[in-house]
Amino acid sequence: MTAGERGTAVVVGFGVTGRATVSHLVAAGWRVVVVEDAATTSTTVAVAGLGAVLGTLADVAGAGLVVPSPGVGPSHPVYAKARDAGVTVVSEVEVAWRAAPAKRYVAVTGTNGKSTVTTLIAAMLAAGGTGVVAAGNIGLPLVTAVAGDAEVVVAEVSSFQLEYTDRFRPDVAVWLNFAPDHLDWHRSMDDYAAAKARIWANQRPADVAVVNAEDPVVMAAVAGAPGRVVTFGPAGSGADWHVDGDDLSGPSGPVMAVADLPRSLPHDVANVLAAMAAATAAGASPAACATGATHAEGLPHRVQLVGEAGGVRYYDDSKATTPASVQAALRAFDSVVLIAGGRNKGLDLRPLADEAGRLRAVVAIGEAAPEVEAAFAGSAPVSVATSMADAVRRAAAAAMPGDAVLLSPACASFDWYRSYAERGDDFTRHVRALLEAT
Repeated sequence: MTAGERGTAVVVGFGVTGRATVSHLVAAGWRVVVVEDAATTSTTVAVAGLGAVLGTLADVAGAGLVVPSPGVGPSHPVYAKARDAGVTVVSEVEVAWRAAPAKRYVAVTGTNGKSTVTTLIAAMLAAGGTGVVAAGNIGLPLVTAVAGDAEVVVAEVSSFQLEYTDRFRPDVAVWLNFAPDHLDWHRSMDDYAAAKARIWANQRPADVAVVNAEDPVVMAAVAGAPGRVVTFGPAGSGADWHVDGDDLSGPSGPVMAVADLPRSLPHDVANVLAAMAAATAAGASPAACATGATHAEGLPHRVQLVGEAGGVRYYDDSKATTPASVQAALRAFDSVVLIAGGRNKGLDLRPLADEAGRLRAVVAIGEAAPEVEAAFAGSAPVSVATSMADAVRRAAAAAMPGDAVLLSPACASFDWYRSYAERGDDFTRHVRALLEAT
């Protein structure tokens, strides 16, 4: 097939996913036009090097396909342009699936825990000898992953990506949980939930939907799923995969002891149960699941221990960008000095105060500092920091032996930092400097 036989595809955004999508579409025979709002001379050169051309939104009108990168928000004019021109908009996830529909897919979505569960599932399948690759929002673009030899692709998929799918059909579809998030993207909570539910929209009766037995939104949505439903949940939940005494158990009985997990905070246990449910549905044995769970390394910036001094432990949970994820982290500790704030994503921070009984103090940071102050008014003492260094100093001064100092922001990082990882790294740097000085 020669370039152009499939028509013109417009790829909006030229980051990691955009570049991978351009390469894939060019190789598949599309004439590819790249639209990049922050294009430079080097962008033009890089685009040309992939066999594409740099264009403008005017090119949408003549396109057969528009593929926005995950970071292209809903206010971007490309969506209106495509709608007015009657041009199909699809995500990179949809492009990848169309390219390799014969592969086996495990897809993971949810408000919290997606990357961790994706990593665990891949580790469990690999422990059983399955050729597997973890891809999607976890880092490796899906269009790149499906071009490889892996038998199973475990894909972390966001609501943004799912919203623009129409054929994507994972053999195993995992929806972990649902909480307010991305209301700067979706018009409403109902729209957000509907986008998530697309993860099993195209499944068949032989496919599997893995769901959280204790999440009412997820359980209500799965009632319409065409495949077999497998549940996970804590002790007493009645879920297929659950905690039974000291063990993690599945439909066939105990699989491993909770004490054998590298980390056994409540949300860690829930993530492992979800991963076991999905991995066994994809063909892994319970023994392989236990091996994968035991040896999988935890991802950074997720309640990650940074250091300890004077009986105070410091944890980096910079990935927690919603109130629900912060609440889950707080429930792992008895007494916490919380560092929270950043750029709010249109979420109500007041639910954070539900865990005020665990808080010795709160240090507010970033643009949302006034909202953090308001959320804890009358329930916990709050001070405002002007930098991460200042926040660490304030938190350390407030902490007592036995406390945890927890960076768990409930907000995005884009006021002070380029990413949640950069924010977590800065926190770690200042904590270590403080500990070295004590």
